[in-house]
Amino acid sequence: MTRTLTDPHAVPAELRPYLAELVHRTHTVCGSHLASVIAVGSVALGDYRHGRSDTDVTVIVDRSLPERALPELAAALAHPALPCPAAGLELVVYDEDFAARPSGEAGYLLDLNTGPLLPERVSLDPAQSPAFWYVIDRSVAHQAGRVLYGRPARDVIAEPARAGVLTAIRASVREHSAGEGHLADNRVLNGCRSVEYCRTGRWAAKRRAAEAVAAYEARFRPLLEAALHSYERPARVSAELPAADVRDFLSWVAERVDETVGLSDRI
Repeated sequence: MTRTLTDPHAVPAELRPYLAELVHRTHTVCGSHLASVIAVGSVALGDYRHGRSDTDVTVIVDRSLPERALPELAAALAHPALPCPAAGLELVVYDEDFAARPSGEAGYLLDLNTGPLLPERVSLDPAQSPAFWYVIDRSVAHQAGRVLYGRPARDVIAEPARAGVLTAIRASVREHSAGEGHLADNRVLNGCRSVEYCRTGRWAAKRRAAEAVAAYEARFRPLLEAALHSYERPARVSAELPAADVRDFLSWVAERVDETVGLSDRI
């Protein structure tokens, strides 16, 4: 197998050699069991920020993949064995039977976090992780995932049920409201993305979501503009945002999400 992506121009130039090598190593470990490698997250939504964004990748394998392949894959892709040029790599492996059906569960075979700005994490047990991260990622993947190898995202990843996505968004907003381990600008922009999904039923890039919310909620405009300005910086030098303003905004986000959940329950 060559180190050529299915569509190199579907990903930012800064990531092309890295993702090509990632696909090559994944195929080397998984062989004929590999169905797809798909870019999700900021790459899929067209908002990758070099020096700030992670690289999010979903891998789909068939159910007969040997269990020993999962730790082998984690070792092959771990930074710095494979130097990650982004802030980090968040890679999730699913078996194709699980990925092909709507689910509100985490459901992964392997969850790998690695890279220069990410704490190293290898999990083979989905019970170790809150499900909402994975439900949202699969929803984004179904809508906008960019195939790096194999079958298209919509062919291998089912759209989670809307009720499950809203439950995941609720949990995400609670996580970002608590604030632990999250940059202030990212908490605000994730809140904007959540509101826009509730309003439109579609995932938007964080910056586009913030611009949309700022256009119709003038009272939050200064905070959103400050968050957008900070998001242009590398993560290490992101700006401090007024804690009370962030808290008030995320409380407003939670109310909008709860309203949407209530409306959905009545339909």
